[in-house]
Amino acid sequence: MTKRLLKFTTKLASTSFIVLLCLLAFIILSSRISGSEPSVFGYQIKAVLSGSMEPIFQTGSIISIKQADDSTTFKKGDIITFQMEDKLITHRIIDVENKNGQVSYHTKGDHNDGPDMWSVPSNDVIGSYTGFTIPYAGYALNVTQSKEASALLLFIPGFLLFSSAVFSIVKAARKLDVEKA
Repeated sequence: MTKRLLKFTTKLASTSFIVLLCLLAFIILSSRISGSEPSVFGYQIKAVLSGSMEPIFQTGSIISIKQADDSTTFKKGDIITFQMEDKLITHRIIDVENKNGQVSYHTKGDHNDGPDMWSVPSNDVIGSYTGFTIPYAGYALNVTQSKEASALLLFIPGFLLFSSAVFSIVKAARKLDVEKA
């Protein structure tokens, strides 16, 4: 009984891993083709490139953000991700300013000594931090940004699926040989 349970668990784990790998490859490659950021049900994964928000999340972590439906509704204390020139920044809102219906946010990294030197227009806000983080996984996420890594993300799941099919065929052929004998 234990041997059957172990065999079933191993098969379930390997199948789940292959399905997860294929799903991740599909999400990343489809977002690359469309030119947008990878997004699942309105959530995006971002890599943390600096220590400005430590200890909330560390450099090299990945964080989950919820894409903003209405970027004018954030309040003081919320952690937002916003576009600043050609990079994304995730900082905490320390003040909200509303001038003639134009909302902007003053932000600060928790680990920084002072507030940011700029204000963030609400239309530059991408989303808000959901509280989900995985330390050090951002380093791996950054590797996937290269063309070579994208090719590997396409090749590896295909190779695993092909190998699994060959293994199943060989196993079935051996079983038939045993039954004939």
